[in-house]
Amino acid sequence: MTVRLIKDGVYAVGAIDWNERHFHGHTYVTRRGVTYNSYLIVDEKITLIDTVRRGYEKELMENIRTLVDLSKIKIDIIIINHIEPDHSGAFPEILKLCPGAKVYGTEKARQGLLKYYGVSGDWTVVKSGQSLSIGKRTLNFIDVPMIHWPDSMFTYSAYDKILFSNDGFGQHYATNKVFDDEVDFAALMDEAQKYYANILWPFNALVAAKLSTIDKLNLNIELIAPSHGLVWRRYVPEIMQKYLYWSSHSCQNRIAVVYETMWNSTEKMAGKIIEGITSEGVEAVLFDITKNDRTDIASYMLDAKGWVFGSSTHDGEMLPVITGFLHFLKGSKAKGRRSFAFGSYGWSGEAVKDIEDTGSCVSTFESSLMVVFNPTDEELNKCFEAGKTFALKIKTEK
Repeated sequence: MTVRLIKDGVYAVGAIDWNERHFHGHTYVTRRGVTYNSYLIVDEKITLIDTVRRGYEKELMENIRTLVDLSKIKIDIIIINHIEPDHSGAFPEILKLCPGAKVYGTEKARQGLLKYYGVSGDWTVVKSGQSLSIGKRTLNFIDVPMIHWPDSMFTYSAYDKILFSNDGFGQHYATNKVFDDEVDFAALMDEAQKYYANILWPFNALVAAKLSTIDKLNLNIELIAPSHGLVWRRYVPEIMQKYLYWSSHSCQNRIAVVYETMWNSTEKMAGKIIEGITSEGVEAVLFDITKNDRTDIASYMLDAKGWVFGSSTHDGEMLPVITGFLHFLKGSKAKGRRSFAFGSYGWSGEAVKDIEDTGSCVSTFESSLMVVFNPTDEELNKCFEAGKTFALKIKTEK
């Protein structure tokens, strides 16, 4: 990443991972790559906010050295907003180069860094309401536990009107641009929604509460600088509104049909169901779970009111890929969704009940549909009618 000026005295010094395609293990597909954002504030006390993933220390240090001669001037302060390794991986190397640096973060962050790396440095625990003077700037700290780890916090610079939000307001978008208005807006918002759905969805209540807290603090925010993706400059109100919307469990009248099939019988049912849905003018998308990644499906489902799931029965169970996806959805703690299950079977037919049992904690299920082996024309017509009826409920029920 080329060093970029964010505001006078504030620089983006992080790293770009152009080819990262699987994040959080293999739970998140990142087609546009990833950035690990780190920010350097040049004031009376040189301050680094977050670091980068291990393996990108060299890029981080080269960027810092373009601004500060570390043989003469050391980093005075390191702010740890979050300890996850994609943000803290370079922390031990920074400490070696700047052993006198003072480190600030939550108590959970201190404990976590000790466990990860065996070092935490000269640590000062900070909490919401506390502040730190670094010269003409004063940094204010805001605890945001479980957005998305227990150690997380935001840092706000009133002088710069910048909220350093770590994982909040992030997107996985590798680019040598730095601001939101330097890239395609639709693509940016797509990545922001995908990020929320796959990282923050389970914490809707906490996100909503912290947004309310930030609003009550009357912070003058001109820039939001997350630790992944672009800095929000032009579209700060828009992303704030989106977070309010997503965290409120708000839904649109649209339907996701997600299925897994063995010998195409369940797939035939899915095709007729979505025909019935769209005959009522309701937006819907058909996802074969084995041919689409979970990341994109979750993003679509984040604000879809209707969720329809199908699976063939195999060894008395759902098929394995949709099983994993439904368990992922359980963690979303979604509210206000309506669903029904469908599937084909040979002799026992447990898959449909498994879908209902697994998904019932995040959605209300309607009557299910089951067929033996290959669906007949009559059974396919029932699938069409089921989709049509479901779409009518989605349109009319609040």
